[in-house]
Amino acid sequence: MTREQVQALIQFFPVSGGGYAPQLLETHISWVLLTKDWAFKLKKPVQFDFLDFSTLEKRRHYCQEEVRLNNRLTQGLYLGVVPVVRTAKGFQLEGKGEVVDYAVKMKRLDNSRQMDKLLDEGQVDSTHMEQLAEQLAAFHLRTDVIEKTADLEAMKEDFADLDTVKGQIEKQLGIEAGRELSTCITFSRNLLDKLAPRLAERSQQGWVVDGHGDLHSRNIFLLPEPVIFDCIEFNPHFREVDVLNELAFLCMDLDFHGARHLEAPLLQAYLRENPCVSEDADWAIFSYYKWYRANVRLKVSALKAMQNGNAGAESNVEEYWQLFITYYHSLGKG
Repeated sequence: MTREQVQALIQFFPVSGGGYAPQLLETHISWVLLTKDWAFKLKKPVQFDFLDFSTLEKRRHYCQEEVRLNNRLTQGLYLGVVPVVRTAKGFQLEGKGEVVDYAVKMKRLDNSRQMDKLLDEGQVDSTHMEQLAEQLAAFHLRTDVIEKTADLEAMKEDFADLDTVKGQIEKQLGIEAGRELSTCITFSRNLLDKLAPRLAERSQQGWVVDGHGDLHSRNIFLLPEPVIFDCIEFNPHFREVDVLNELAFLCMDLDFHGARHLEAPLLQAYLRENPCVSEDADWAIFSYYKWYRANVRLKVSALKAMQNGNAGAESNVEEYWQLFITYYHSLGKG
């Protein structure tokens, strides 16, 4: 579908009795229609080097995968895949007519309970972290183990890809920041060489799993029981990770939101259920993964700033740069 067609689809939903008007949210790969009770997620007909939604059949497949994979983590939120049809009266969902696309149907949850918002309001405590850790550890213990050896060269190249936004970083933060970025990339290569033996052992020991892949606070609702949603369905490479990588992503996000004090209760509760750390090298790997996740967020923010000069993206570049450099100096001292 096109954006204009999706806008027309909104007309299918009348304003609710409580005066709630349907909303349209947009990312670079999807549209989300929000009604009072439901959320419908459509995949854009796009193709990048990391995903392919270019055909109707592929979009249907990945909608089905999104439901299947997310139902591993939560029940009752993802309700299924529904067709978008063209009728004489226009576009509509779940009706009869020519199928023009597909959407994932979800139960609408209370947006005010998204963890990122609660972190910014100072409303997240150690009890939330313990509940979340127990749920995450249980998921990691029951999901599939991925039998593959860590690809050291791919990891080095993934980290070094930050160099593609060096121009934006220098534009915002100065030439010295660009030089420091280059130093960080060299340091990361040497660090991975040192960690290589333990990374290989962890792969052999079953710590690489078919996980979530995008575990940050915006993808978590803190309800009476935490709800983890929106895992990556479009590319298993992003989802098949060491459990320490998933934990590191969430802990990096805690740091970004100024909530470093919540890391300890999260890790303590998780390790009680899933003791995935057995030696000092594991903590070094965890710290590397936090640095890598800050790297990715920095790159994404820089790309957004380059594309549209968004003030929020430029602010995020500065914040993620500070986090990235803080992690670098911590690893260097270690």
